[in-house]
Amino acid sequence: MNRADGCGKILILEVGYDDGDEIVAVHPVIIEDGAERVLVDCGYPGGLPELERAAESAGAPICGLTSVIVTHHDFDHCGALGEIRQKYSRVRVMASELDAPYIDGSRKSLRLEQADARASMLTPEERIGEEAFRRTVESVRPVGVDVLLHDGDTFPWCGGTEIIATPGHMPGHISVLLRRHRTLITGDALVAIKGRLRLANPHYAIDLGMARESVKKLAAYDIETFICYHGGPIETRLSDGVNRHFFR
Repeated sequence: MNRADGCGKILILEVGYDDGDEIVAVHPVIIEDGAERVLVDCGYPGGLPELERAAESAGAPICGLTSVIVTHHDFDHCGALGEIRQKYSRVRVMASELDAPYIDGSRKSLRLEQADARASMLTPEERIGEEAFRRTVESVRPVGVDVLLHDGDTFPWCGGTEIIATPGHMPGHISVLLRRHRTLITGDALVAIKGRLRLANPHYAIDLGMARESVKKLAAYDIETFICYHGGPIETRLSDGVNRHFFR
């Protein structure tokens, strides 16, 4: 479900990664408008080749990127950022002010802090998986953030692009609203599962209550299409009855 009009293009990529048990698909998005080519989220550590192939197939090669927006610092959303910065050094990195210290390495990943907190409760078998998880998180290269984003920041891309703070999954999590297209790039504020919107991995949310409040906040916007990093695009609306679906 790619879109193009006189106000730019929205290109949804599908990038597959082998997590050891299965191929996992994620959906970075490219916003293209005139001289600007902006990638929202960039996949797993070591995943630049797959990302490059997907972008090339969509007609928007990574070599033409001007910016990367990172919705939050989970390894599957910013894992390839260091590779992008190394190969395409002129690309600007944009992220929320709250998440920037985790992306640039000046603060320890909150996922590692979560892992530390649960370490004493794991069985020996669980510790094996946990160590693999830690190695993946630790493999993410720190990258400096060039542009600090805040709730309500706007850009002219595609007829008007707005940054919406959607904390909860991470404290500095943001989503990206393409107002003219009534389309939201959700990051991990929401995922699509079997044709329905869901909270992303509630047990991993840094603040589950805040994540639920962010969904309420999104229900106030005029959104018809949600592009979920996990699950892809889904056309629906969040109604005033959103509590019934997300908070049980």
